[in-house]
Amino acid sequence: MLLIGVILISGCALPYYWQAAAGQLELLGQRVPISEALADPEQREAIRTALRYAADIREFAVSELSLPDNDSYRSYVDLGRSYVVWNVIAADEFSIDARQWCFPIAGCVTYRGYFDEAAANRYAARLSAQGLDTYVTGVSAYSTLGYLSDPILNTMLTSGKFYIARVIFHELAHQRFYISGDTELNEAFASAIEEYGVQRWLSHTGDQQGLKAYQKQQSRRQDFFRLVTDQQARLREIYAAPITLDEMRYAKSAAFAVLVTEYENVRRSWGSSVDYESWFLTPLNNAKIASVTAYSKWLPNLRFYLNQHGLEAFYTEMAHLAELPGPERALRVASYSATISLPEQR
Repeated sequence: MLLIGVILISGCALPYYWQAAAGQLELLGQRVPISEALADPEQREAIRTALRYAADIREFAVSELSLPDNDSYRSYVDLGRSYVVWNVIAADEFSIDARQWCFPIAGCVTYRGYFDEAAANRYAARLSAQGLDTYVTGVSAYSTLGYLSDPILNTMLTSGKFYIARVIFHELAHQRFYISGDTELNEAFASAIEEYGVQRWLSHTGDQQGLKAYQKQQSRRQDFFRLVTDQQARLREIYAAPITLDEMRYAKSAAFAVLVTEYENVRRSWGSSVDYESWFLTPLNNAKIASVTAYSKWLPNLRFYLNQHGLEAFYTEMAHLAELPGPERALRVASYSATISLPEQR
């Protein structure tokens, strides 16, 4: 996820840019070196353990994944809350494509981030009043693309060691590769590096039990992505149909009921796992679907290329993609696995 504090303020955008800049500056002002956080006598032992793990992961990201060697994720901030920002995603009533907002540096992205949950909810309510489907989701980390030294946050440390590794690799990957305005490719790239990095890290440390657990987690993640991708296709067909608005609303509601049933069927194969239970417990709509497909659209293609050609060739290919016009870039990414089926996650 990307969020860059912007000081270029004008017109009606003033309140949004101000909260982004103020939130970013407040966060940076609270940074302490990891060594200082570890030495704090009042620091919880669970946080010390997680920070040591994060520090090792950070070094691995440089030495084994060729991710940026800078000051990002070498300091710590305890925000005293569960999320660093809350993203607002919106889509039209009969579209599964997310609305976009355009900003300096980051370009056009499919979300709008707030450091205050209430502010995010107020903005989402305004969009809902205009007839849009909206979704507000908490985010535990973001990248400033290396423009600032992003710290490790307490929000990154509470979901287990897999998550710590995933988020550090993911956010550093954004610093390695980013195309302004291409959210789907940016997120797929970072997710591909995240997956590849975690598996390499667990193999490197000899954590075979952890590797097996992570692979099972990844299998559930792929099941979830398939469910959402199928729902996206189902909704596209409905929204393109020559039917009345009332008929379309009924078909839309029925399609989401089908998704819930499909999830219940898949979940039974997961045993006791409840990875995506909370996602399905809150209302489902177009914006919620779009929040997932932004990450998953190109991920199978990039994963395929990375597995087939290796990390350095993957980085070279991404640099080449950055030079292509958008339509040509999409065609090239689509071609990666066009004639060869994607191997099962091992």
